[in-house]
Order: sequence, then C-alpha cells, then structure tokens
Amino acid sequence: MAEALIIFKPDAAHRLAVRAGIWSWLTTEREWKIESLAWYQPPANLIESHYDFLQGRPFFPWLVDFMTALPLVVGRVTASAEALERMRYDLGETRIAQSRPGSLRERFGIFGGINCVHLSDAPETGAAEVKRWSGFLPLDKVEVKLEPTTNKPDHTYHLRSLATQVAGGIHVELATQSIRELIAQETDLTGERLEALYRITLEALT
Repeated sequence: MAEALIIFKPDAAHRLAVRAGIWSWLTTEREWKIESLAWYQPPANLIESHYDFLQGRPFFPWLVDFMTALPLVVGRVTASAEALERMRYDLGETRIAQSRPGSLRERFGIFGGINCVHLSDAPETGAAEVKRWSGFLPLDKVEVKLEPTTNKPDHTYHLRSLATQVAGGIHVELATQSIRELIAQETDLTGERLEALYRITLEALT
C-alpha cells in the first residue's frame, strides 16, 4: 500500500458545494482508505518546500499566497499504486482547461491552477509529502467530518466564464464584481477571510 497526501485547496475547502462534491467522492473509499483529515493553515515555508520544483516561476508568489491565506483540509490516504493512479484519473489534469470531461477538476475547477485538490502523484512522492507535512501536523487520525450536502449554490461554470473574461481583459470591472458576488453566495466565510478568498482567486487571473 502507498501513502498519499490529499489537500482540499481554498477553492474546495471554502466553496461549500465544491467541498461536498469532492468529499462525497473521497468517502466512497472505493480502492483507498482515509487515514487522517484535519483543518490546517500551513506556513509559507511549508508551501515553498512542498512546491519547490516550481520556484522561480512567475506564478510562484501567488501559489504560496493561495495555499497559506486560509485554512485547508489536509489528509492522508492509503491505496495501492494502481488505485492511486485511478484516484488521480478521477481528479483530472492539473490545469482546468485541459481537465478531462467528467473529472472532478473539470466539474469544480475555476481557472488555471485554481483546481480544487492536491493529491500525491506517485507512491514515492506521497511518502515524501506525508513525511514533510507530518512535521507540521499529525496525519494519524480523522479529526473532522465534512458534510456531503449543502444548501449553498455551485456557481462553478459561471465563475469559469467570468474568470476567462477577467484573464482576457474583457469587461474586467463587471466580471470581477460578479465573481465576488458569486463566491460570497457559495461560502460561509465572512470579513477578512472572505476578502482573502476573493483576493487569492482574483490574483490568479491577473
């Protein structure tokens, strides 16, 4: 059996319909087992280490901000190497525009790297990531139980269209305001945390 790190990124952890959809998939445990799950807001040095292979890329500062601005849902799963590969197939390709139709990222991702979930891509990667993150939080028990349903709406497809407009410089002010309004309807965040979710979403588009 292999270990894998799974992270609900901010767009999945705090857009409640997205979180419920991904949680419903994860808890099927068809060929894998959830060994731990917890809320955790990682420090910048952990994210910089986790994504060290991307350092120097223009989007790296945004990525660090994206992954540290809000608490995330972080867990460990065990699965065979073959089952882990099937989990990643269910998840879909990293960039939303290339995600396979029917995959979780195609269903719930907004734009580019706003892609819902991190999942270790191989047994060797999983072992290294679990070891690294275990130095910051326990990965030995399920501490939270997420809800499989919500009364919050899912505006993914509308948000994706608006995000494409903002990234393309089309109706930027109107599209930005609409994105803020739709995200506010999807989440229970308020105040500074809601502003943080707006910021890390919009900065990905510019």
